[in-house]
Amino acid sequence: MTNANTNAGNLHPLFHPAAHYTSPEDALNDNALSTPEKRIILSSWASDMFAVESCPALREIPGMGHTIRLADILAALRRLDGDDDPPPRGGVPMRLRRPWAAAQRRSA
Repeated sequence: MTNANTNAGNLHPLFHPAAHYTSPEDALNDNALSTPEKRIILSSWASDMFAVESCPALREIPGMGHTIRLADILAALRRLDGDDDPPPRGGVPMRLRRPWAAAQRRSA
């Protein structure tokens, strides 16, 4: 067994971000981190691995005493890209193809 000291002050923010940051904004505003390091932290928090089962819009990060909204994480990632505007709402509705309908058109 190793004799590792796991005090929050000794953990590297990149590998244990929940020990250093309480929100996406905190990670985004840390000048000691590079942009790729910030992206790594925020992307890991946005991962479905941390999704709250009954509320997929929330993330529960181990070591953090509260949940984080996915929208806040994604907004911080957009700010890294220099895009403060939220993505457009909606989109083109998709229709599932019906194989039998395509067969009927070919035979007609």
